[in-house]
Amino acid sequence: MSLYHARSGVLTLFERQPQTFEGSLPSGALADLTCESFDRVSSFAEFVDHKSIRVYATGVFQRLSQADAASLVNSFYVDTGLYFNIVGPELEQFYAEAGRSTDGSTRILEGVIRREFRKVAVCGSFQNSLRYIEDVIARLREKGAAVLSPLTTKIKPETEGTDFILFDYQDLLKNERDTWRHKYHHMAQFGQSDAIIVCNPGGIVGKGTMFELGFVSALGKRVIFTEEPVGLSVFFPYEVGLEA
Repeated sequence: MSLYHARSGVLTLFERQPQTFEGSLPSGALADLTCESFDRVSSFAEFVDHKSIRVYATGVFQRLSQADAASLVNSFYVDTGLYFNIVGPELEQFYAEAGRSTDGSTRILEGVIRREFRKVAVCGSFQNSLRYIEDVIARLREKGAAVLSPLTTKIKPETEGTDFILFDYQDLLKNERDTWRHKYHHMAQFGQSDAIIVCNPGGIVGKGTMFELGFVSALGKRVIFTEEPVGLSVFFPYEVGLEA
C-alpha cells in the first residue's frame, strides 16, 4: 500500500508498506485487513473523507469475483466512508501508459492525475442544470475523456421547457411510455463507462437521477458527485468532486 499526497499535479510519496495475504481469504477477512491497513492514512491526511481521499486498488483485488468485490467495497465504505475503487486490468494498463515517464518506467497514479477517465456518462437534471452540465462535460473532454452520454447538449427545440427534453441526436417521443426507451439508452452507457459523473449543483439530486443511481449501484460502477449530495434516503459508496 502506497500513500501519496497530490498537489497541482505533483505526487509526493509518504509511505509504502507491503501487504501480505495468506491463501484465499474470504471477502470479509480481506475487508478487515484492508481497513486495518488504511488506518495509517489518518496519520498523514488532515481530512479523511470522500472529497479529499481517493483509493485505487489493483493486484490481488482484481481477482475477486463480482460478488466478493461488491462485498469488499461495501464493507470498506461502512468502515471508512470511502469508495474502494478496484481498477481493472485494462484501466490499469491505460493508467500505466498515461503515466509512462521519460525513463520508461510506468507510474499508475501519475496516469490517474494526467487522465483519470477514458469513458464516462454524465447524469443530472437536463431541465434545470443544463449550463452547469455543459461546463462539466467541457472539463471532462478537455482532460481527454470520452463522454458516452449525452453525446451533445443541443436541445431539440420542440422539447425545450418540457418535463422530458431531448437532444438533437434523439428522435421525438412516440408516446409518454417512449420516455423509457431514451432513459434506457442513456443508462445502457453506464456499463461501458469508467465512472458515472453526477452533476448536482447545490447538492440536490433529482428523482430521475436517483432512479439512475439504483441502476448504477447494481452494476457496481464508480459514482462521483460534483458536489456533496443532500437529501439521500439511502447512503451508498460514492465520491465527491472531480478535482480531489
